[in-house]
Amino acid sequence: MLIFENTHLLFLFLVIPVIVILFLIARFKRNTVIKKLGARKTILRLMPLISFKRPWIKMFLILSALSMIIIAAINPKVGSRMEEVKKEGIDIVIVLDVSRSMLAEDIRPNRLERSKAAVSRLIDNLEQDRIGIVAFAGNAVTKVPLTSDYSAAKMLLRTIGVHSVSVQGTAIGSAIERAMLSFKDENNKTKVIIVISDGESHLDDPVEAAKNAADNDIIIHTIGIGTKDGAPIPIYENNRMRGFLRDSEGNTVITRYDENTLRSIANAANGVFQHGAGADMGLNNILDEIRKLDKQEYEVVVFADYESRYHYFVALALLILLLELLIFERKNKWVDKINIFKE
Repeated sequence: MLIFENTHLLFLFLVIPVIVILFLIARFKRNTVIKKLGARKTILRLMPLISFKRPWIKMFLILSALSMIIIAAINPKVGSRMEEVKKEGIDIVIVLDVSRSMLAEDIRPNRLERSKAAVSRLIDNLEQDRIGIVAFAGNAVTKVPLTSDYSAAKMLLRTIGVHSVSVQGTAIGSAIERAMLSFKDENNKTKVIIVISDGESHLDDPVEAAKNAADNDIIIHTIGIGTKDGAPIPIYENNRMRGFLRDSEGNTVITRYDENTLRSIANAANGVFQHGAGADMGLNNILDEIRKLDKQEYEVVVFADYESRYHYFVALALLILLLELLIFERKNKWVDKINIFKE
């Protein structure tokens, strides 16, 4: 595993485009002056040792050496030894609705993006808990298996959208069953599922699935996304909205969140229901409920030792600078006399 010790020094790379701009300005002014002296062929006759290519080569080498020095200052480290570490936390699986109705904009920017932002904040507030994410519409897929790597979870969360599931619809029951498969350790008594959905037009029996989860000591909390007034469902094509979803009679479909279904799911699995409101969409209240549960001990493999690799980049920078010093900006008449090919 590769990490960088001094990531706050990444801003130093901004020096490189500044140097390039100053170099281009200097070359432009120099070429302007040379053009005033005469044609290119005439200048080459008057100044046979002038080189138009070597300054560019030298600048490239200087920038390469500077890049190596900046990387060395950031100090890349490579994990050299792994060990198992015991942690205590709670296994939490987010079940996120990605059906087309989640694109409705009764909550800005839309239901799905607002939900993803709230989940991202939830991950930031976790301590040693493991997090997993299941995306669902007409069927369900595991996007993030249970992990304590929060950075990876947030990165994968950003990629989730209506394209993540091939079948449209709202099969909450199937999503709950899929989430239950994430809990590999049967002895873990602290298992939580958080369903985030508008709850509309479910294709199966989510309450029955919730009862089955409760029988397996899994608690299900639910978040209701949307408004009771509802909103039309936008249709996008090539990242542009081309209208709203219509039914078979040509009427615009209005999507409204189904509070009763989501509340029934939570009640069946000993959880709580929250209407998604505010920046956290009610997830902070649910996290408070989760904090009341007993934490479970688990083992995770992590890198214990890291070795610095900055010296390789320092050596490479010195080598490049040495090469830059050996290249003169002007042609060398003694070198030009060497005719390797006997021409």
